[in-house]
Amino acid sequence: MDYQFKPAWWMTNAHAQTILPRFFRPNLKLNYDIELLPTPDHDELELAWTKPQPKNNDKPLAIVLHGLEGNIDSFYAKGMMKALQLAGFDVVLMHFRNCGQQANKLARAYHSGETSDLDFVLCEIKSRFPNKPLMAVGFSLGGNVLTKYLGECKEHSKLDAAAVVSAPFALASSCKVIQTSCFKLYQKYLLDRLKKSTSRKLDHIKENLNLTAQQVSAIRDLWEFDNKITAPLHGFIDAADYYLKSSGKPYLKRIKTPTLVIHAQDDPMLSKEAIPTAQDVSRFVKLAVSKQGGHVGFIGGTNPLKPTFWLEQCIPDFFLQELKKRIK
Repeated sequence: MDYQFKPAWWMTNAHAQTILPRFFRPNLKLNYDIELLPTPDHDELELAWTKPQPKNNDKPLAIVLHGLEGNIDSFYAKGMMKALQLAGFDVVLMHFRNCGQQANKLARAYHSGETSDLDFVLCEIKSRFPNKPLMAVGFSLGGNVLTKYLGECKEHSKLDAAAVVSAPFALASSCKVIQTSCFKLYQKYLLDRLKKSTSRKLDHIKENLNLTAQQVSAIRDLWEFDNKITAPLHGFIDAADYYLKSSGKPYLKRIKTPTLVIHAQDDPMLSKEAIPTAQDVSRFVKLAVSKQGGHVGFIGGTNPLKPTFWLEQCIPDFFLQELKKRIK
């Protein structure tokens, strides 16, 4: 398959690619079960398993990682899970802490560089299903987490293949882009969701940060949120320290797992510094950088009534091609 994306003629605008896809399939159905997986630090992770539940066989299993404040209902996550299932995969979505149906128990939550939960889940899956090939796809923040995991583990990664979509490989400069892009619409959307999810566990956070509900509500932008909440909750000095240590770009060269990296040059939520080049990646990374596509958009097709979700074609195809290489 050609991994170069070409946008629909009726949807070449980056903001349209980013915003409109969520409205194309409002009634997309996916049957799944929620599992509450206890963590070593006495918290819980919510896993969403597609039905029927996987068995211990050699059928491949794909793990889906959502973006900032995403969940099982995010259009891109649900669509990808359905596409992977139709392609013959067992599928599970890992909710980052505090992104599931219930607030997580501890003050800590998740962030762009937090890879220990992913490693824990992969170890658990591997112990349950030792014969299954494992793949993972990460969107936006989830893509950055996946990239950092792959780079940290190198040849010891538990994954047989991976795909990374619209990852904020350069966090600091990308945060500055979001602060002004599209009349601050993206920042408002994400900040409102972050404040809402933070408010439901404010009693835990009060003990660590001494913030009131009014102070959380008064936070004006994403940088301030990360400065006052994300960074101190997860052991960083400040937002700048968090962005520096968590950005995925330095990890691309260390990857030893076959990985497809999908990115659009016109992504309205990421900086130009976040666009990966051939010099940034290892020989195990296949770059699919297109001129257009927006942020987690990549909508093609000739008929506006039947758009093509290109990601749902190329990512299962990439995984299947990697599986064939294993058999040879």
